[in-house]
Parts: sequence; structure tokens; C-alpha cells
Amino acid sequence: MTIAPEFPAQLDRRHAEVVRATLPLIAARIDDITAEFYRRLFTAHPGLLRDRFNRGNQAQGAQQRALAASIATFATHLVDPALPHPRTLLHRIGHKHASLGVVPAEYPIVHEHLFAAIVQVLGADVVTPEIAAAWDRVYWLMADTLMSLERDLYAAAGVEPGDVFRDAVVVDRIVDPSGVVTFVVESPDPLPEFLPGQYISVGVELPDGARQLRQYSLVNPPHDRRSAFAVRPVTATDAHPAGEVSTHLHTTVAVGDRIRITLPFGDLTIDTEAISPLVLVSAGIGITPMIGILEHLAAQGSARRVRVIHADRAEHTHPLRHAQRTLVDRLPAADLTVWYEHPSPGSHPGTVDLTCLDLPADADVYLCGSTGFLQAVRAQLHAAGIPADRVHFELFSPDDWLLD
Repeated sequence: MTIAPEFPAQLDRRHAEVVRATLPLIAARIDDITAEFYRRLFTAHPGLLRDRFNRGNQAQGAQQRALAASIATFATHLVDPALPHPRTLLHRIGHKHASLGVVPAEYPIVHEHLFAAIVQVLGADVVTPEIAAAWDRVYWLMADTLMSLERDLYAAAGVEPGDVFRDAVVVDRIVDPSGVVTFVVESPDPLPEFLPGQYISVGVELPDGARQLRQYSLVNPPHDRRSAFAVRPVTATDAHPAGEVSTHLHTTVAVGDRIRITLPFGDLTIDTEAISPLVLVSAGIGITPMIGILEHLAAQGSARRVRVIHADRAEHTHPLRHAQRTLVDRLPAADLTVWYEHPSPGSHPGTVDLTCLDLPADADVYLCGSTGFLQAVRAQLHAAGIPADRVHFELFSPDDWLLD
């Protein structure tokens, strides 16, 4: 199927009626549909699982749930435009796709296997031509939106679609007391200027020959050839396997080794021209985009009012703690408040409680942490009267749809 050049911003009335009537049916079986979709996709294109998709997320079903939720969220908005537009979700997906080098030619492949999965799960007798046509329109409206976003991102980076991978050499490897390792890499060619808070994809070749990609926030000050990213090892639990890429980076990659990185993307970025107050709230390894933002502010000698808030289990698990403290001290109008579940002198006990802080009403608030952490903090910000459009967040998992 060819891609139509443009689609209207909404469904026509006939298609909207069909989608509205069948949305409960699709939603009830969406997990089955996405599981069947990925089974078909990876059977036909095994290289996608080996070299593109996060195998850990696939094994745990996280990616399947994320795809299901994004389609359902988009379709729900199309049939009820009064609902909040999922533009934030779509922007996050677009940036992630650009960081993986997704190109327009891949969208028909997804369409083929997704619609085959719909028919397989629901039955050909249920998926009539009328229903298929309506949901086909939903898919291409969403795909066209994403392709447009990705085209703009590639153009802004000055590259052809998908041409985002670059070779880099590890020039330093810094072990933090928390166990996090910061890798400093250098590219032989200049990289596009990155915005504070953005990330790169890092590609490594694993022992079985797979090239797996993961996104890591940039934690270095602005530089045209040098990038730094911090990696926390993901240890195995009863519910989750150990992180393939984080383990490989920690145990195998040394100074002098070559790795593949991408150009920087990501939309959790500050307005570098603004002078309004900033509130940076993080938990655990969610500190990394905040370090990138603080590095930029410090490099610019910013006088912005900055409240930095971090939550962790204990002082010794707090990633990049010394770097965070040093950067806050370099900013004339910044302060740091810390919560630890196992408190130590100078910290608050337990979990973050923003009610004890005087947050500026005109502040731009940036959040990064686990799903539960972000949900709790957003609720506190809402209760404090902080407008939703001033709250920006990043989640290091496919579960970000839970926050929209």
C-alpha cells in the first residue's frame, strides 16, 4: 500500500462512526492484536528484533502495551476531538523513532503486519471492508503525523532520513560511587548542537551478534564532538532480566573501544532563551537529563532561579550526586533539596513532598523518574496549582503512555 501524501487532521464522519462503534471491540483485544503483530513482524523481519527493537521490552510485553496504548489513545482523540490532543505522546514517539533511524518506507511494513494481526485475532467475518477502511484511515493519519514529525527532525539535524548513526571512540570511563558509569565518547566528525536534556541512542554488538540500541541522556556541557552519557546497570530481578546493553557497557566497553551513537534527539528540553524559574525533579537514574540541563546552565553562567529536587533510596545510591551538588553550587540562584527513603544528614526522609516547598507559580517544571514517581509528583503539582502546560516529563521506559 502506498502512502497518501496528506491526510486531513480528523476522520470524516463516516469513518468516525465506524471507529467509535468498534473502538470497544478493538480495545478489548488490543493486547492480543499487538502480540500477534510483533510475532508476524519479527517472523518476516527477524533483523528488526535482533538489531532495532529492545529485546528486553519485547520479552516483558512492555513494547506491545505501549503500541496498543498509543493506537487506542490516538483513535479515541479522533472520534472525540474535545479530548486533549495526544501531541505530547506523538512528539515523544517521533523523537524516539528519529533516534533509531526510522524511515517512511518502514510504515507500510508495520501496516501490513498490524492489519493481518487484526484480522487474525478478530476474524475475517468481523473485520468487514468498512471496518478495515476506517481503521486503515486511523493508522495512516497517525503514521502521517509521525512521518511529518520525523521528517522535520531529520531536516533540523541536517541529515537525510535515517542517517543518524555515527562512529565514536570511548575516551574516558568514569565510575560513580553509586555504581553508575559515565562514558565519554568522541566522534571524528562534528555533531549537531544538542539541546540540554536530549539523549542519544547507543548501539553495541552483543556476544550473539545482535546490535541492540538504547537511549541515554547526555550529561556533558555543550560540545561539537564529545558526548557523555551515564549508564546504571540493570540487574536481574524475579520479574525482569538483567539489562543486555547496560551489562555489556559496564563489563566490556573500555577506553579506546569504538561504539555507534546517534545524533541527539528528545523533547525534554528547556527553552534556552527563557528567564523564568526552573524546577528540576528527578528520582534515581532520572537525574541524567537534569544533569545535562544543569551543565548547560552552568556553562552559560545562567542567573535563572533553579530549584533542584531529587529522590533516591539512600545517599550511596544517588547517581552523580557530587556532580549535581557541584553544578548547583556554580549557579548563583540554584538550590538543591533531597529526599532519601533511608535518610542521612541534610536530606528529607521518605518520598518527595512538594507541599513543604515554595514553588514559583511561573516556573517550568521538568520531571524524570519511574512511572509511579512521575504520577505522584504530577498529582502534587496539580494540587499546588501548577498549570499542566508548564510540566514536562521523560520516562525511561515504553510506559510513558500511562502519564498522558
